[in-house]
Amino acid sequence: MSTPVISYSPVVLSVPGRPVDLEVRVSAPATGTDLPVILLSHGHGFANNLSSLNGYAPLANHWAALGFVVVQPTHLSSRTLTSRVGDAPGAPYFWRSRAEDMSQILDQFDLVEDAVPQLAGRVNRDQVAVAGHSLGGLTATQLLGARITDPATGEIADLLEPRITQGIVFAAPGRGDVLNGPMADALDFIRSIDFGTMTTPALVVVGDKDDSRHFTDMGPDWHADPYHLAPSPKTLLTVYGAEHLLGGIQGYDAAETTDEDPERVAAIARLTAAYLRSQFHPGDSAWQEASTELAALAATESK
Repeated sequence: MSTPVISYSPVVLSVPGRPVDLEVRVSAPATGTDLPVILLSHGHGFANNLSSLNGYAPLANHWAALGFVVVQPTHLSSRTLTSRVGDAPGAPYFWRSRAEDMSQILDQFDLVEDAVPQLAGRVNRDQVAVAGHSLGGLTATQLLGARITDPATGEIADLLEPRITQGIVFAAPGRGDVLNGPMADALDFIRSIDFGTMTTPALVVVGDKDDSRHFTDMGPDWHADPYHLAPSPKTLLTVYGAEHLLGGIQGYDAAETTDEDPERVAAIARLTAAYLRSQFHPGDSAWQEASTELAALAATESK
């Protein structure tokens, strides 16, 4: 990653009805034009700043160096906002608001682009992807078309964002009918998730050691549900030896990482960037080349 990266934050967006302004970090290569956009949704987690616009630097920096504009919001579920948001409607997970944040960013992208020095005129707004990890993975699936029935109202939430044409889903929750762990009741909104409407192309990234027993006894296969239960085209990337944090994608040297492996993180960053490059530019061989070169670290399948 020899390409210099510009990182600028916070860009502050005013959103009517939101308890606090929406703040985002923007990272981009210092040079280049026609840059695709990745909207990156953080997970929930216990750390303050990893679950905010300040987290996921190992991915954001790598993607930016490879030619993407990475936009990272601080969702209302972030622990950095707990004292300011309190028990606002949707707390503590804000599953609907998280997806709406991404649509707001696209609605106000003129402001985002103008606020970041040296970025104006360099962005390809026709090439937009969403990426998300864990609870952020759930956010990504919603924007890609998955639907949730709101347990409070019975309303089916259709948050498909048509301006997003590709997705990267990292270690997301799977189907809800297998929730039987101690955290199952806390995430009652997951029980109704329907991946059958998740029509946008996506890469689903899972760790073969990601056994989320606090949610289900289904094992690591649970996190592959967004691949198996969604319609094609979808691709599954299974990372060998990876647990829920996939080697440390949420932050450099983070104590929460149980499977820290910088080589694994670098491979994931490269593979996901290659996937998007080939999806945005049909005929580009980046995905095939990276998959072949890194086959000892991860397996792929597509439908």
